[in-house]
Amino acid sequence: QEWQKLNYDIYTLRQTRKEVRSRWKHILEDLGFQKEADSLLSVTKLSIISDSQNMSKARDILLKLSEETNIFPTSWELSERYLFVVDRLIALDAADEFFKMASAVYPKRPGGDRLDEGARALQS
Repeated sequence: QEWQKLNYDIYTLRQTRKEVRSRWKHILEDLGFQKEADSLLSVTKLSIISDSQNMSKARDILLKLSEETNIFPTSWELSERYLFVVDRLIALDAADEFFKMASAVYPKRPGGDRLDEGARALQS
């Protein structure tokens, strides 16, 4: 039973990660980064922040995304992975547009409900 629970927890975590990545990818594609979306979301151990001055701004934008949108599920702990992605968006001068679109597509709802309809509309 413990193994089944552990396998279920791992499966749930993977599904949540896929869902979050899919949300980011759809927004990036809607912003015109169809070809670059996968590479923008690709983060490895070798990834670096493009400009140390962007670190603070990237962290602020990521926190705003977490607090003011439902792009991340309510139980999600912010991943450093998306700090690198926001840094790349800042370098491309697209971070503010990304935030605006995320706010429109995944608005924060009272009570912290996820907006699954918005995700489905994007996937259509």
